[in-house]
Amino acid sequence: MTAAEKYTTQLQAGLGLVPETIKLLDLWEPGMSGQDLLRAALASGEFPTLAARRLRNVIIEAFCPRYLIDGAAPARLLQRLSEGLPRDELRALCFLFTCRANPILGDFVRQVYWPRYSGGGTSVSREDSVSFISSAVSEGRTTTRWSETTVIRVARYLLGACADFGLLGPMTGDARPILTFRLPLNVAAVLAHELHFKGLGDNAVLRSPDWELFGLEAEDVLAELKRLALRGGLIVQSAGAVTQVAWRYKSMDELAHDLAQR
Repeated sequence: MTAAEKYTTQLQAGLGLVPETIKLLDLWEPGMSGQDLLRAALASGEFPTLAARRLRNVIIEAFCPRYLIDGAAPARLLQRLSEGLPRDELRALCFLFTCRANPILGDFVRQVYWPRYSGGGTSVSREDSVSFISSAVSEGRTTTRWSETTVIRVARYLLGACADFGLLGPMTGDARPILTFRLPLNVAAVLAHELHFKGLGDNAVLRSPDWELFGLEAEDVLAELKRLALRGGLIVQSAGAVTQVAWRYKSMDELAHDLAQR
């Protein structure tokens, strides 16, 4: 973990925000800044239950860092896919971009959720979340040394975000039950191609930590790519530790168009 990836409390601006994100994507147009989107959202009447200050926080502190980075590539991609993918697959992509923007959530999923899931655990508790954050604070992973109150608050946000994205169920006592959470094949196609078009080599695509958010290791990713190959989207050749992929699509636009037709 680099200094640029230190944990922040930014998740408090909004947890999963999946319904809000879909509404904002409907309003957003290429070239819009966060402030432009805020003005459009305020004028739209689509958020009658959110005060103007709260809507500002959702857009500026949550939506922008997740979806308007890298020339708004995530927002443009989700817009193109929104007509062709079902809601649960869009939610999985929102989960991916939210974890990238909030390393504390991504690491919590990798280090706490999936080990508990694979070990046959049935729930993740508030204490699990507090312990994870307390260790991070002790190891200097946070931007400042968080108070006990902040640790408890962020612990609650982590569990809530996992629930919003379908990893955990409703709070029962001091814990949330673990839900079945799998990577949809269409989302695997999007992630694999996005990593490829970012310039990663074929073996680096397999080993991207993004796959770990969905509980997959390199050999699991290879199996997913082989499943995709059966649909004709790519050709996979693997021998030993070397994997080569022939990528059919020349851009994310081509992939999005094909997925919309399925």
